[in-house]
Amino acid sequence: MTTTTTNTDADQALKARHRAMWALGDYHAVATEIIADLGPTLVAASGIGAGHHVLDVAAGSGNVAIPAAATGAHVVATDLTPDLHERGATDAERAGVGLTWEVADAERLPYDADAFDVVTSCVGVMFAPHHQEAADELVRVCRPGGTIGLVNWTPGGFIGQLFATMKPFAAPPPAGVQPPPLWGDVAHLRGLLGDRVTDLTAIQQLLRVDAFPEPSDFRDYFKANYGPTIAAYRAIADQPERVAELDQALVDLAERNRQPDGSLAWEYLLVVARVV
Repeated sequence: MTTTTTNTDADQALKARHRAMWALGDYHAVATEIIADLGPTLVAASGIGAGHHVLDVAAGSGNVAIPAAATGAHVVATDLTPDLHERGATDAERAGVGLTWEVADAERLPYDADAFDVVTSCVGVMFAPHHQEAADELVRVCRPGGTIGLVNWTPGGFIGQLFATMKPFAAPPPAGVQPPPLWGDVAHLRGLLGDRVTDLTAIQQLLRVDAFPEPSDFRDYFKANYGPTIAAYRAIADQPERVAELDQALVDLAERNRQPDGSLAWEYLLVVARVV
């Protein structure tokens, strides 16, 4: 009993840190200015349409949920960080679409089994600390014959490299927490979902990002807006030499990944599967 209580308290503390991290900076800006195209891409790939009951897990500010609702689907958007919902709700109102926003933990979704026709997550559920628990929930709440649609950053792609770059500077994760980009590894993903899904397709695609004319522009933007990057800087705030090292490491990362036209190509895994 003591161990269970301790684990529960530790998990709640971990989730509180995650909630606070994603409230740092301005993830809404990242979602709408940098990765906006991923939402409609996932909606189309998942076959979402009028009348479907859709759950968007770790929805952020709604880059999937809002275009899904625009198709006429009944959409519930959940996230651990309620701050993100406020911006999303404003965007949805401006777009003239209605959907439901709810605070929920991706590893403990407050919904009945088989409740949704389509369950989606766009670079969201991959950040849940315990991968198997989160994957189990995606499958549990999706009805047999329903669709799970995911977009995940890959380990070797730009954002996977970003997390590898920040790792030596960030506070170490608690034991048992798995790296988010593993969700972009096909073998890992198949292991998580197992034989509970069929017709699984996983395609590596590239998101072209042309918002950063210079590598330092990428660094400065993520340093100001992206929660995990802000958290990494906070972990070394009292070490000026380490801050300078991270500054240079992020510039080097962007420089290594620059395309001939000056843009960045961010690799992601687009996943669609049918629940058995």
